[in-house]
Amino acid sequence: MAVTAMAARRPAPRRAKRMPLGHYLGRALLYLVLIAGGLSMLIPFLWMIFTSFKPRQEIFKMPPVIWTTRYTVEHYVVAITRGKFDIYFKNSFIVSGATTLLTLFITSLAGYAFARLRWRGREVVFLIVLGTAMLPGLIALIPTFLIVKATPLAGGNDILGRGGTGWLDSYPGLILPAVGGGFNVFLIRQFFSTLPKELEDAARVDGCGEFGIFSRIIIPLSKPVLAVVALFTFQGSWNDFLWPLVIVQSDRMRTIQLGLTLFRSQHNVEWGVLMAGTTLATAPTVALFLAAQRYFVRGIALTGIKG
Repeated sequence: MAVTAMAARRPAPRRAKRMPLGHYLGRALLYLVLIAGGLSMLIPFLWMIFTSFKPRQEIFKMPPVIWTTRYTVEHYVVAITRGKFDIYFKNSFIVSGATTLLTLFITSLAGYAFARLRWRGREVVFLIVLGTAMLPGLIALIPTFLIVKATPLAGGNDILGRGGTGWLDSYPGLILPAVGGGFNVFLIRQFFSTLPKELEDAARVDGCGEFGIFSRIIIPLSKPVLAVVALFTFQGSWNDFLWPLVIVQSDRMRTIQLGLTLFRSQHNVEWGVLMAGTTLATAPTVALFLAAQRYFVRGIALTGIKG
C-alpha cells in the first residue's frame, strides 16, 4: 500500500514541448542564408584552383568551362620554375614566422601588464595603444619608411642615420615594422582579464614572481587567444604586398606576393600561371588555419567577454 501511495504521488513525466512550425522554418532559413554566405566566399577560391589546372585555351572559353577532362599541371611547373620561387617562399616564411613570434612575445607581455598589473596611468596608456589600431596603415607608411632608412649604424649609415640605406632591402626592415599592433594587445588584454585571479594569489603565496606567474600560469591558459593573434599576424604578414614593394630593392629579398608580379606585365597577364602561383601562395595560410582551427574558434568565442 505504501509503495502504491508513493507511486501515486510521483509526478507524471513531462512531455517534450513541441516547437511551432515557424521555429523550424526560421532555423531552416537561417541555415540557408549561412550556406549561401559560405558559398559566396568559397566560390572565388574554387574558381582560382580550377583555373590553375585548365589549359590556356579554356580559361576564357564562353560559356565558362569548370569541369574538363584536360586538366594540366603546366601552369604550376611554369610558376615554380620561373624566377626564384624557392627564395620567395623562404623569405615569406622567415618574415612571417619571425613577425608572428615577436608579436606574440611583445603583445602577451603588454597584455599582461595592462590586465593584471596595477600602475599609474595604465588606462591612459592603454587607450593610446588602442587608438593606434584605429589609424589606417597608410598614414604611417612614409614615416615608417624614413625611420627604417635612417636606422643608425645599419646599411652604411653613420651614428646619425645618414649616408646609407639603413634597413631597406633587409629582413629587419621587413619584420620589425609589423611587430606588435594595438589590436593584438587589446585581444590579449581582454582574454587575460577573464582569467581567475585566485591562481595568481596562490602562486604568490608559494613564492612565484611575476614572470613565473606569466610564463607558468597565464600563458598555458591562453592558447586560444594566442592562436588567434598568431593566425592574424601570420596571415597579415604573409599576404602583405605594399610594405615589401616599398622597401625591397633586389630580387633576393622578394617575398611570395612580390614574386606573383612576375606573371603580369603592362600588356599581358598569364592568368593560368598567376592562378597557380596564387594557389601555392595561399596554401600555407589555409593549412595553418586548419591546424589551429580549434584554438581559433575558442579564442574568438572567449575574447572580449570582460571589459
